[in-house]
Amino acid sequence: CGDAVSPHDFAALVGYSASGIYPYNAHACIRDLAAHGDLDVTAEQGIANYNKAATAGIVSIMSKMGISTVQSYHSAQIFEAVGFTPEFVNAYFAGTVSRVGGMGVEDVEREQNERYDAALAILKSPAPDQLPTLGLTKWRPLSGEDHLIDPQTVYLLQTACREGSYDTFKEYSARLHRTGRAVRLRDLLDFNANGRTPVSLDEVEPARNIVRRFNTGAMSYGSISKEAHECMAIAMNRLHGRSNSGEGGEDPRRETPLANGDSKNSAIKQVASARFGVTSRYLCSAFEIQIKMAQGAKPGEGGHLPGKKVYPWIAEVRQSTPGIGLISPPPHHDIYSIEDLAELIFDLKNANPGARVSVKLVSEAGVGTIATGVAKGAADKILISGHNGGSGAAARDSIWHAGLPLELGLAEAQQTLLQNGLRSRVVLEADGKLMDGTDVAVACLLGAEEFGFATMPLISMGCLMQRDCQQDTCPAGIATQNCRLRRGFRGKPEHVEHFMLFVAEQLREVMASLGFRTVDEMVGHPECLRQIEVPGNRKANLLDLSPVLASATCEFGAHIPGADGRHFLPQMAADSELDKTLDSTLFVPYTADARAHLRPIRFRADIANVNRCVGTILGNAVTKAHPEGLPAGSITIDCDGSAGQSFGAFLPRGITLNVCGDANDYFGKGLSGGEVSVRPNPHATYKFDENIIVGNVAFFGATSGRGFINGLAGQRFAVRNSGATVVVEGCGNHGCEYMTGGLALILGEVGQNFAAGMTGGVAYVFDQYGTLEARVNHESVELKAPTAGELAQIRALIQEHVDATQSPRGIKLLYSFDSMSKHFVKVIPTEYERVLAIVAAAEAVGKTHAQAEELAFDIVTGRASNADVARFDVAGGAAPVAVSSVASTKKEA
Repeated sequence: CGDAVSPHDFAALVGYSASGIYPYNAHACIRDLAAHGDLDVTAEQGIANYNKAATAGIVSIMSKMGISTVQSYHSAQIFEAVGFTPEFVNAYFAGTVSRVGGMGVEDVEREQNERYDAALAILKSPAPDQLPTLGLTKWRPLSGEDHLIDPQTVYLLQTACREGSYDTFKEYSARLHRTGRAVRLRDLLDFNANGRTPVSLDEVEPARNIVRRFNTGAMSYGSISKEAHECMAIAMNRLHGRSNSGEGGEDPRRETPLANGDSKNSAIKQVASARFGVTSRYLCSAFEIQIKMAQGAKPGEGGHLPGKKVYPWIAEVRQSTPGIGLISPPPHHDIYSIEDLAELIFDLKNANPGARVSVKLVSEAGVGTIATGVAKGAADKILISGHNGGSGAAARDSIWHAGLPLELGLAEAQQTLLQNGLRSRVVLEADGKLMDGTDVAVACLLGAEEFGFATMPLISMGCLMQRDCQQDTCPAGIATQNCRLRRGFRGKPEHVEHFMLFVAEQLREVMASLGFRTVDEMVGHPECLRQIEVPGNRKANLLDLSPVLASATCEFGAHIPGADGRHFLPQMAADSELDKTLDSTLFVPYTADARAHLRPIRFRADIANVNRCVGTILGNAVTKAHPEGLPAGSITIDCDGSAGQSFGAFLPRGITLNVCGDANDYFGKGLSGGEVSVRPNPHATYKFDENIIVGNVAFFGATSGRGFINGLAGQRFAVRNSGATVVVEGCGNHGCEYMTGGLALILGEVGQNFAAGMTGGVAYVFDQYGTLEARVNHESVELKAPTAGELAQIRALIQEHVDATQSPRGIKLLYSFDSMSKHFVKVIPTEYERVLAIVAAAEAVGKTHAQAEELAFDIVTGRASNADVARFDVAGGAAPVAVSSVASTKKEA
């Protein structure tokens, strides 16, 4: 296939039944480049490299879809067509979704001929100095693709926000919506009063009320600078809107209001697949907790923060290692079904009963069905994110070919929720390049009642749209952690405030023209939109947006109060019955005196597997009153029975929960300084160390604390552990996956794919039968013999394990430790050990811990001098430093 050159091209061919692909045109170009001396390798090696990269691209795309074998992807047709007629799709891509019509066979033929003629024109003599620049990624002034955000747009918006000029903002808006322009589907829509009588602007809801519905997008501290992140938070808190922390955690010091009354605290705290910085305190400081299921710019992929942006202060908040890149797992490992999502929603409501829980979904075919499940899972809000959101670390193939326009997903979600009588139970939010009040009005009429903005607030603060966010070179001091560049940040909270108020004011004008007095009245009225023709744009005029503008009703709405509502009704909100939980009825009231007066207490409680999230509401009560937690041993609860899901989730320091029996999935999830243990019932007849006693995904996302399991754990034990110390007597597949900190001691065999993606922390495995070598994923870790100091640490941990669980296996190991210690193997990430060694070497010559970490960061990211590298980068020859000593030094610092 001559036209196939990119991973998306190849993936589409395989998805539509190609069993083999020969990209002869790409291969010919490589040979030509090699013949002219433009490559550093031979033509054969260049083609081999190209084929390897193309294969990796296909595998990456399969991974996003959760498919592990090419046989499963072959002919699966997991695509949606945008811009083709149903007749064309049914004839050549049968079974593929195509909702908005567009080009047919004749139009495709015309385009192919135009491309061919253009190619021949380039070959004519004299040859051009360079090939045309298409401007697909970066804006180009001549012959480039039309970009919504060009230099003139940036100038007008920044001038408007800096000067507080609504007139200049109207100029900016007019440029966005100039006649004949069609970049987004919403550019093909105009307002239609549809018989409604306009009202006076004075009768419309005030702008100050409307901005309470506005949120800034989820941009993590790490992806953008401290100054930019806090600037947006201050602005949105002043407006009583909400800023979003993103998935990188947040410095707890931001919870304290400033002297002038401003607050840097992000009202929305995001919980993504990596759970960076997700502690009890983090969740308790939120007004809304957002579960990020996907990202608009790259659905199916986890977040990615390049190592060059993981400065020491970022690593501290994320509880990771400076200079080592951070990759979020593609899925949440505690969500493999809609029921699992409902469980996480319940967990988070327990962690902070006063916060809303929202779920972020991406616009794609079938999002309406997913939204229905989310609403039934008792979420308070659903966010539909459009495909044109920004992400500097997203691959270009993802930016260009993944996700769908906001309008398609938002309309589908609104229609499906209405048809199922669920729309009034949830708030519906939209984001995806909402740039002015007109865009917000379109989203509102399609069903949204809250609105998210990300790119435009950044531009209002000074972003110049260099489109190199991942490079840590942002000249505006926004998408960088470089201290020199950050000093150039000129943004002010007032700039963001002006943007939000201007958007709200423009929305008010549209509302008045359509006869709506409040946003609630306006939500979900697609009949007030109509498709327009774009002069001179043949392709745009082929589209049919009638599916987007279709109205929906609930057939049984008359029989269920509120079921026919077009927008959220507070009286219809889901009730998770938190007041009936074991925590609310027993733990919280029984420990009131202990929490108030710091008097230690210990008691027992019977539990069953219907008792989910045991200890989490108690943990919330402790964290609210004592953000740093309680003294160790303040509250100890001995539980008898089978623990339900998420036992001890997000447990803070000072609480100890012991189980005599067994536990379900997610045991110790998000552990935040507390201690949990489980041991079999003493009357059990099975061998404790040969049977699974806790379910899958134990200690997922744990950040600190201790855990002891007298028995085996299921799959994905200690996934994304970033600071907890945990002991188990064996685990299933994928143990310690994506771990970035903490310590795991496994006193038995592990399953396959152990330590995959592990970039920090250390695991010690008792490998009595020599099976570890074949079961470890060696991509990022090394296997070593523990040092004498580390063996002493292991022995002390086994003693703690025995004290907590009376483990027969632990007792046996203690009695014969001297002879059995030879079977312990240390599993440690290569780069992590290198950083620890650099830090230890720097501290040995008198540097502070902070200085040593900065030096290590500079060395591993290639910024340090040759002299410093030669002096401190001892990874190549010096003896490895004991993990315990460096870890304890870091903790004390």
